[in-house]
Amino acid sequence: MSDKSLRKQLADLLDWGHAHVDWTAALKDVPTRARGTRPKGASHSAWELLEHARLAQLDILEFSRNPKHVSPDWPSGYWPKTSAPPSAAAWQKSIRDFEAGRKAMQKLILDPKSNLESPIPGGSGQTILREVLLLADHNSYHLGQLVQVLQILGAWKPS
Repeated sequence: MSDKSLRKQLADLLDWGHAHVDWTAALKDVPTRARGTRPKGASHSAWELLEHARLAQLDILEFSRNPKHVSPDWPSGYWPKTSAPPSAAAWQKSIRDFEAGRKAMQKLILDPKSNLESPIPGGSGQTILREVLLLADHNSYHLGQLVQVLQILGAWKPS
């Protein structure tokens, strides 16, 4: 496999829906009432899952491209303070920022100057390849949780 082909596959991994729904489809038209509700038996609301995915993705992105990046405290820096978004605008901003972070990570992956296999400066042996696989795994896990929360709340509209 060529370097260019590998980079394209890795970039696509962050937003394809080959095995399941993608984030864009899952977040489309989520009713306001369902955004901040933790259903019985669920640990998180849709808002908490979206914000957690956004914050973790931002940390992974910044770690991958900025050797001076300092990760937030765990777990407080990776989860929102409330189960519901403060406003409809905050919900939409979180979606936009999540998508922008994904696109920025894809841009980093596709840049031939980004060495996918060299240790990341400031890290402890991690590589961009490892970070993109970590991000895909993390986002996929929480996307499944999001869909389940929306299903329980009767707010899931499969496409």
